[in-house]
Amino acid sequence: MANEPRPQYLGFTVNEKTREYRLAVNRLGEESRQFTVAISNKAFLSNRVRYQDAPEICFLKLQRALDASNDESPPASHMTVTNAELDEYKTAHTSKTNKNRPKPFAAS
Repeated sequence: MANEPRPQYLGFTVNEKTREYRLAVNRLGEESRQFTVAISNKAFLSNRVRYQDAPEICFLKLQRALDASNDESPPASHMTVTNAELDEYKTAHTSKTNKNRPKPFAAS
């Protein structure tokens, strides 16, 4: 496990149609490889994704691509987050309503 990829967030760039997140993957004894993961600006404007969640979404997409790849078939250096992936993230991170939670006081 000493040679596990270690993704590192490098920042983002806003373009006309997308917001692109740059990540680097370092493997011990190898040169760092950079990746760009893009999310459509429309996804942010339509509230499909929150700005603060975007780096994590991109990190998860890259991690999945790395897990599915091998030396003969490395992941693409540029990826785009799909609407289905945004929906999956939102579903997984939406808090469930706690039925036992006390209701707020009604205004008098």
